[in-house]
Amino acid sequence: MNAVDTSAAPGLGPVLRRLYLARFGFALVWAVLLFLTASDLGPVSSTLLVIYPLFDVPAAVIDARSSRATGSPAVLYVNIAVSTLAGVGLVFAVTSGIPAVLRVWGAWAVVSGLVQLIVGIGRRRLNGQWPMIISGTISMLAGASFVLRAGGEGASLTNLAVYALLGGVFFLVSALRLGRKARHR
Repeated sequence: MNAVDTSAAPGLGPVLRRLYLARFGFALVWAVLLFLTASDLGPVSSTLLVIYPLFDVPAAVIDARSSRATGSPAVLYVNIAVSTLAGVGLVFAVTSGIPAVLRVWGAWAVVSGLVQLIVGIGRRRLNGQWPMIISGTISMLAGASFVLRAGGEGASLTNLAVYALLGGVFFLVSALRLGRKARHR
């Protein structure tokens, strides 16, 4: 899997900035809604759980399209497939309980975090990618934690809300850094 080279893509920064701001806004609203409904797997929390990785699909499509001119976006296509599978898996997991949700979510977080890490490293010359590298690493660790703690004490949907909110903050920091670089040109 070849990461995206951004040295020849001056237009990629503004596209990523807008995308990252949208992802921050979505994560913020989603996290608040899940936190308010996380006491059980009701219709609202179940819908939110399925929607989150599915929101990742169009975001990865936009990212892949905007990255075509700079290199192979193959790793982003992996993210599209994994996020789609996670959404489908969560449709079934919500009917089995919180431990099943945490296992599916955790597996998705590990793989999508790895993708984010690979893409961030490939784009490290583009300002704003260190938060993505850190976020990808945290996502992999958090995902492993969700899987390991799924059946035990502390298995809670509120942990997913915190995960999403933290990821959203990293998207915001990246967007702000990309904006700062654009202003300095």
